[in-house]
Amino acid sequence: MQTTRRFMLALTLALLAAAAHGQEWPVKPVRIINPFPAGGGTDTFARPLAAKLTQALGQQFLIENQGGAGGTLGAANAAKALPDGYTLLMGAVHHTIAESLYTKLPYRLERDFIPVTLIASVPQVIVIHPKHGTIKMLKDLLDYAKANPGKLNFGSAGNGTAHHLAGELFKTMTGVDLVHVPYKGAGPLMVDLIAGQVDMAFDGMGTSSNQIRAGKLVALAVAAGARTSVFPNMPTVNEAGVPGYEVTTWYAIWALRGTPTSVVDRLYLEIVKILQQPDIKEIWASQVATAGGQRPTEFGQFVSSEITKWSKVVKDSGAKIDN
Repeated sequence: MQTTRRFMLALTLALLAAAAHGQEWPVKPVRIINPFPAGGGTDTFARPLAAKLTQALGQQFLIENQGGAGGTLGAANAAKALPDGYTLLMGAVHHTIAESLYTKLPYRLERDFIPVTLIASVPQVIVIHPKHGTIKMLKDLLDYAKANPGKLNFGSAGNGTAHHLAGELFKTMTGVDLVHVPYKGAGPLMVDLIAGQVDMAFDGMGTSSNQIRAGKLVALAVAAGARTSVFPNMPTVNEAGVPGYEVTTWYAIWALRGTPTSVVDRLYLEIVKILQQPDIKEIWASQVATAGGQRPTEFGQFVSSEITKWSKVVKDSGAKIDN
């Protein structure tokens, strides 16, 4: 009788374990680590996405802002989490730059994370504060910067961000001397840029577009291959005299290496459906953003190509950060 009871207990425990294992993800809240302060470009896309995932999957998807060190602090914290599908990283192009810019990283993007998909791509725009009244076109900027080396500065969302390396690439391609001023995120940068505490920025179009419309910033050129439909009269940097200069800020979702394939696949499929919803399309359009949706393998190949691309920019500019 005792043997039978033991057998039945063991069988019950096994069935409960199997049932728990078979439960569909997610069965509890999921945190999405945004490794930048609130109010920046990453938040612009992360929060609507999280709200939609909450609706679609019946569990809270919570944005957790962990800014610092150009996005690498939050990414490092995310890399330490359990790979169970309940911690995700909403990263950006900055993380492919960090791979070569930082001499010491406590994580590696391709080693410690699984690419899920690209969420949004936004062209960068070169903007300057209106206090520089004589600078209205990119040619004016180049002429002034060459005649006054080191007198203009440009702000960025932090060392190693796309804002930073876009400026370094611009300096390398044009030979001008601009002073880099790093901030702890795009939000704090925009506050000081509007106030005229910093002269200019190589910013994502999404965070600058409203300020351009309001006349609080002067747009000199868009760093894309073609003009945008939102600002059709704004020339590309190529048209304005710096051929070959193109920089896009993009945002994406990663899971932790070791996360079950079934979780990654479901997350990917839900995100693709969300990106097709009319209200999400409207939000993305207001930010001059192109929606992503690439399959995980395709997005992984893109990440590898971006790491290679930015590694060359880092090498050519001589930029390095010890951390």
